[in-house]
Amino acid sequence: MVSIKDVAKEAGVAISTVSKVLNNYPNVSEETKNKVNEVVERLGFVPNAVAATLSSKRTGRVALLIKLNLHTQASDEISMQYISGAIHKAKELQLDVITVFTSMIEDMDVAEVTSYFASQGIKGIIIYGMTTKDKVLHKLIDSGNFKIVVVDAPMVNESTSSISIDHAKAQYDVAKKTITENKCKKILYLAGDEDGYVTEERLQGIKKLCDEKKCKLTVRNGKFSELRARELTMKYAKNSDCVVCASDIMAIGAMKALIDMDIFRPVCGFDGIILMGYAGKQMNTVRQDFAKISEEGLMELNRLMSGEKGRKVAVKHELVRIKYEDIIC
Repeated sequence: MVSIKDVAKEAGVAISTVSKVLNNYPNVSEETKNKVNEVVERLGFVPNAVAATLSSKRTGRVALLIKLNLHTQASDEISMQYISGAIHKAKELQLDVITVFTSMIEDMDVAEVTSYFASQGIKGIIIYGMTTKDKVLHKLIDSGNFKIVVVDAPMVNESTSSISIDHAKAQYDVAKKTITENKCKKILYLAGDEDGYVTEERLQGIKKLCDEKKCKLTVRNGKFSELRARELTMKYAKNSDCVVCASDIMAIGAMKALIDMDIFRPVCGFDGIILMGYAGKQMNTVRQDFAKISEEGLMELNRLMSGEKGRKVAVKHELVRIKYEDIIC
């Protein structure tokens, strides 16, 4: 079977140039277009996405753009739940799905990213884990070239919807439960990644709670890192009554640090991942149903691809304590 790489080699151009010609990009010379099209016709090249469309009953092709958590050696459970939920709903909606990791496109500009997705017949994209630093993705959203659903980011326009829980309320709720149960007055709060949209929202929640309860709040940036949370706990926990963490991974790091320090401080997390069941303590946490969020994202993307306008979609959260007995089979 002839590949796009074969066409690029025969025509003496880059793969990205072949992709631009196939997708009718304007910034390609007529000479190059003619050369590429001649090779395409001579070699009988059929793009994979086109071939898939011709041989499939699927109603559209969408991409899941996933950002893996590089701050922990633990398996990225959240991403796997996202993928699982999306695949389940895609089958029901008769959508064809591919998974793309942000590391695969991080060196591309917006034109190259657009070409990359267009060459694969992508009509819609779900973006997970977007940050304020992802300028190319911001431009991709602004371009309106694709129907897009962003998870945990506030972008909404004609062709883009946003889906998330209420992170400020969720952080407020889980911290309030922990602080009230333990009569805490001095709070160490381990925030997430500085560039994450959810970091600021969760920070608003803990600040509101501490203002209401007149608690002393110490905020440190844990960067969603288990190691960083451990280090910060070692440094600041002795002078605090409890440790509130903006993720379960950080909560596990904090709890293990407290055990090594041989002191007790209540700890709460955020996310509801299975690893919390192995932490040895039943910590309060916020459970997000990541598979359900992804299912809702696929339904919203399908709605956008049907011609509807973008909107903000809210999903529910719940407070839980994850026991080991609850996660073993």
